[in-house]
Amino acid sequence: MSTSTEISAPAGRDPTVEIPTPPAPAKPRRRTDRVAYLFLLPWFVGLLLLTAGPLLGSLYLSFTKFNLLQPPEWNGFGNYLKMFTDDPRYLQSLKVTFIYVALTVPLQLGFALAVAVLLNRPLRGMAWYRSIYYIPSLLGGSVAIAVIWGQLFDDDGVLNAFLAFFGVAGRSWISNPDTALYTLVLLNIWQFGSPMVIFLAGLKQIPQELYDAASVDGASAWRRFRSVTVPLLTPIIFFNVVLQIIQAFQAFTPAYVVSGGSGGPSDSTLFYTLYLYQQGFTNLNMGYACAMAWVLLLIIATFTLINFGLARRWVYYEDR
Repeated sequence: MSTSTEISAPAGRDPTVEIPTPPAPAKPRRRTDRVAYLFLLPWFVGLLLLTAGPLLGSLYLSFTKFNLLQPPEWNGFGNYLKMFTDDPRYLQSLKVTFIYVALTVPLQLGFALAVAVLLNRPLRGMAWYRSIYYIPSLLGGSVAIAVIWGQLFDDDGVLNAFLAFFGVAGRSWISNPDTALYTLVLLNIWQFGSPMVIFLAGLKQIPQELYDAASVDGASAWRRFRSVTVPLLTPIIFFNVVLQIIQAFQAFTPAYVVSGGSGGPSDSTLFYTLYLYQQGFTNLNMGYACAMAWVLLLIIATFTLINFGLARRWVYYEDR
């Protein structure tokens, strides 16, 4: 009994004619891929040597005692335990930084949004006004502006001279622990140009027809702002909130310059990054500084995740 199966040719077709097989799929252009990887090679090298390598190195050093002069000595979680149990200045730096973030972010964004709304009008010379209002953001983070800011709020500074004109006795705002931090808060609010420009871009995307329809319905200017502008601007607000929180946690230059690198008076301007700098480069306690850096990374990541989680409740997107 034969087990082979014969397949007969379709009717009307010569069985001797071979049916051509479909061509095999084209092989990937390996040469083009190699050229692409060749151009990407400098970026990959930079990623490994300048980003990933130092990142992993700092993670290892955070578990060691390292003074930059001797080989690292394994310390386990000793640095992390010391932060929260045996270092009151570290806790003070956390307190100062959280107060700074809680004050500067909403005040700066609120001021930036208000100015952006005022500048979003078809007036003559408006481009010049926008440029002028953006200048503080270009200069505010510099050492020179921080020095001028310190002199502005000093004993014989401009602010006290202005108050004396009205017969009001001034004080040394920088040297007073009760007011020193708030002068730095004012400096950060003064640098509202970057979020203002982003708000302006968002305001330009809101259709004018929505404002016209709200006006026809009798909505006041405040009602139009609250019911039209703010809901459609929530993605931009969310973006600015995330960005400004990250930048506020990393603030360093104003506190360093105004306090002379000490965080004074009485540690009232001891920002987290400033104390990290003191531990790493003043006290040569680099292992402890690396541990502080990783805790700061976790803090920023936590706030970012919280913001993304809460965004579903208040951020409005047109496609949802």
